[in-house]
Amino acid sequence: MANSKVKYFLYHILVGGFAILLLYPVIWLLVSSFKESKDIFVTAGSLIPNPFTLVNYPQGWEGFGGYGFGTFIKNTIVFVFWMLVGHLISCSLIAYGFARLTFVGRGFWFAIMLVTLMLPYEVVMIPQYIIFSELGWLNSLKPLVVPAFFGHPFFIFLLVQFIRTIPRELDEAATIDGANTFQIFYKVILPLIVPALATTAIFTFYWTWDNLLGPVLYLNSPEKYTVSMALNMFLSNETVSNWGAMFAMSMVTLVPVFVIFFIFQRYVVEGISTTGLKG
Repeated sequence: MANSKVKYFLYHILVGGFAILLLYPVIWLLVSSFKESKDIFVTAGSLIPNPFTLVNYPQGWEGFGGYGFGTFIKNTIVFVFWMLVGHLISCSLIAYGFARLTFVGRGFWFAIMLVTLMLPYEVVMIPQYIIFSELGWLNSLKPLVVPAFFGHPFFIFLLVQFIRTIPRELDEAATIDGANTFQIFYKVILPLIVPALATTAIFTFYWTWDNLLGPVLYLNSPEKYTVSMALNMFLSNETVSNWGAMFAMSMVTLVPVFVIFFIFQRYVVEGISTTGLKG
């Protein structure tokens, strides 16, 4: 009994220490946001701000170019919203087709979809830019949002695996009751894949919220910048970088990430494990 308690104690000490090690960069970022910019790297090894200052937060919130940081947060929320709508609608419908419908070349097209999952974004970046430029979509969210309505291979694969764990007898029962293909999807499949849809939504939020490359390619006007682009603007190669303001606004942008994770973390685990139906 005593040996078991010692193991239990040592286990929690080890896990707690490892957690602190992983959280150290976030702790350092938080502490640095309360330091003066000129002292951040001079006293980088200290976790005690000396002197303690709050000036970085109002400075960072003022933004730049006449646009406050709230504008960039609003732009990012709009960006995330449409990405969520696009991914949830398109990926669920496409996954349902691959998992439940029978059509010519289903295995071939599913394999092609998986191949695109392994295709680096840098390979298609220039061709996509040329296409969107010809369409006149530059300096707007269209090049970033419209592709989301055509599915994402990772989320399609995740949802396909989840749908396959749902017994087909439910589909057959719905068919006997007179349901058509879309009604089966909407009334039978969709309510049962909520954990996987939640996982899709959470990962879409994470990947969109801190996306820098896409907005940098297509957005040119400061009033349309996202938070990732705004944070990058605090750095300068010509003048002194405002590290304090950047760290302060970095902490502000981390708040939604932590909130979403702690509220919906159980859906992440449940969705990825693809456990399907519960008894």
